[in-house]
Amino acid sequence: MAKKKSEPKKKTAEPKMDAYIEGAGLVVEEPITQTLEKNYMPYAMSVIVSRAFPEIDGFKPSHRKLLYTMYKMGLLTGKLTKCANIVGATMKLNPHGDGAIYETLVRLSRGNEALLHPYVQSKGNFGKAYSRDMAYAASRYTEAKLEPICEELFRDIDKETVDFVPNYDNTMTEPTLFPATFPSILVNANVGIGVSMASAVCPFNLGEVCDTSIALMKDPQANAIDTLKGPDFPGGGFLLYDEDELDKIYRTGRGSIKLRAKYRFNKEEKCIEITEIPATTTIEAIIEKIVALIKAGKIKEISYLRDETDLDGLQIGIDIKKGVDPDKLMQKLYKLTPLQDSYSCNFNILVHGYPKVMGVYEILREWTAFRMDCVRRRVRFDLEKKKEKLHLLKGLGKILLDIDKAIAIIRETEEESEVVPNLMIGFGIDEIQAEYVAEIKLRHLNREYILKRTAETEKLEKEIAELEDILGSDKRIKDLIISELKEVKKKYGQERKTKFFYPGDIEEVEEEEEIEDYPCTLFMTESGYFKKCTAQSLRMASDQKLKEGDRMIAQTETTNRTELLFFSDKASVYKSRASQFKNTKASDLGDFIPAVLSFENGEGFTAMVETVDYSGHLLFVYENGKCAKVPLNVYETKTNRKKLANAYCEKSKLVAIFKLTDNVNIMLRTTNGRAMMFDTALLLPKTTRNTQGVQVMTLKGKNAAVSKAYIVSGEAAAGLGKFRSKTIPVAGCLDKDLEDPDQMKF
Repeated sequence: MAKKKSEPKKKTAEPKMDAYIEGAGLVVEEPITQTLEKNYMPYAMSVIVSRAFPEIDGFKPSHRKLLYTMYKMGLLTGKLTKCANIVGATMKLNPHGDGAIYETLVRLSRGNEALLHPYVQSKGNFGKAYSRDMAYAASRYTEAKLEPICEELFRDIDKETVDFVPNYDNTMTEPTLFPATFPSILVNANVGIGVSMASAVCPFNLGEVCDTSIALMKDPQANAIDTLKGPDFPGGGFLLYDEDELDKIYRTGRGSIKLRAKYRFNKEEKCIEITEIPATTTIEAIIEKIVALIKAGKIKEISYLRDETDLDGLQIGIDIKKGVDPDKLMQKLYKLTPLQDSYSCNFNILVHGYPKVMGVYEILREWTAFRMDCVRRRVRFDLEKKKEKLHLLKGLGKILLDIDKAIAIIRETEEESEVVPNLMIGFGIDEIQAEYVAEIKLRHLNREYILKRTAETEKLEKEIAELEDILGSDKRIKDLIISELKEVKKKYGQERKTKFFYPGDIEEVEEEEEIEDYPCTLFMTESGYFKKCTAQSLRMASDQKLKEGDRMIAQTETTNRTELLFFSDKASVYKSRASQFKNTKASDLGDFIPAVLSFENGEGFTAMVETVDYSGHLLFVYENGKCAKVPLNVYETKTNRKKLANAYCEKSKLVAIFKLTDNVNIMLRTTNGRAMMFDTALLLPKTTRNTQGVQVMTLKGKNAAVSKAYIVSGEAAAGLGKFRSKTIPVAGCLDKDLEDPDQMKF
């Protein structure tokens, strides 16, 4: 059998040289900063410029595309149309999905109540800005058209007042800005989140904005607060009038304003009715927070809570228990719930394609410059049109000299293309004028028509002179803007919806209102264990359990609302309340205060002082024989501070702390066997906590020091006259015959 010849191997096709890319497939190291600059920065700027932030006309691109589409659909004067039609038409300008476009339409609508001056007139369910759960209906069910105020947005837009650019598929054009006749950027709220920056522009009253714009155009040094009282939110409510903070916002564009809900009390039904809430929250968030507080036991005055919102508007009903003061309850709710909230202002606006944080003053300067440019372009457009018309009428005026000649020229011209050149030659007019004359209808070739047209020449010349004068005068352009602002205020201005409240209207809620009050007995041991026992618990078992080597140093009968001061050996005091400790039994060790109150490492317990109203004094006895009498109210703080440093003097070791409600006799004893007794009336109070005090006992001997201090009762003091001193300081007497009283109070 013959062997088959081996087939030659097929040669692999070599890559064409023109398809070869140098470096293809290679991994090239590149600094992360360079990668971010090339790839991430363009994306970030695209988000900021093309999506998130409003421009000086007050609109983001999505708003502008939607409103311009509705304008071109004839919805400024036409009838309502289905929102689905509007969304579909807007997609010619906006490449995003219909869901995003419809959400934009909803927010701009009157039915949603998100804007102070809505731009879209709506019919159907558009949800509510103040409700999280009230969803809007689908676009096929709702209808919309433009509100009359939109006339001010589009006025003279067809007179080249703003630039137009091609849409995303280059099939039509859209405006880059709206030539708004009022500062819409400040009239309606605008919030946006970009990459690494955000924007939050609060709304202001239209009339106040117009007045402020006029005032600043007339006098750049004018004070905006005189005319712009403060933000005005569509949901109403109250705003804290803080002139310093408002001035800061007006000048820097950053700051925070406090908003609170509006309510009324229905006496017949014993119900608080909340009718307006801050723009930063929703009905559901408020109700959920109040319910959580009720479950936690922090609010016990409410018997029932419900959402009463209906077609008449927002309302939250709060039924209160018998004897509850509704105003005090609302002060508590303001403090604990979103019924009082803050709005953080961040006026970050795109100017000439770049984000910039500006205050009201700078925003209005930028808007004035923008509006002046719009008016200047409008005047220039009108001027060119009038010049063109005047030019035609002047040509027509020359025809007036000899109409028969014009007819003869046209009649005798054999070719149509020669009519215009022959008229140019015959009357000495240019091609445009000749074209205009040649297009005049036969019925208009009478003297009356031509005289009427040429009579306009003088009027046009005056109008052209007027327009040229306006173009050359910034003052006259500003006067036009001012007149337009006054007209806008007159037509669309409305009363403020957000009223003011003042710092004096804010009442601090007493913490005691949240604390259940009942009698209790407090126990404190030397090593730092604390117990709070009820009378019932002590009746069942009164024998106190103590740690080995520990002893009880304080036993006080008081109430659950008592405030407690725990002094440490590092001259600090830790503040707490009896209500913050749970009830314990006598058989328990209790709470170890250094652990519960988070003492610092190595910091030990010294003494406990209880008080209800911070009346009376504290007496500090030091090892060096000095005593300091300090008013207890110096430890009272307006804020809920947990720790105070420099609670007493550290220059000498602390021997004892006494709470004084009246003058008492204090016995001091030293390590070298001396003692003295004095009345605390001899000491004048000091105003500083860490005062050294005054020398009460003079120490004799190298190692002498005060080792003990205790209160001597009136009966016992009568028999200790030997140790009593009417002046201080004294060295005291030898105490070899003196015995300590059985009960010593620290």
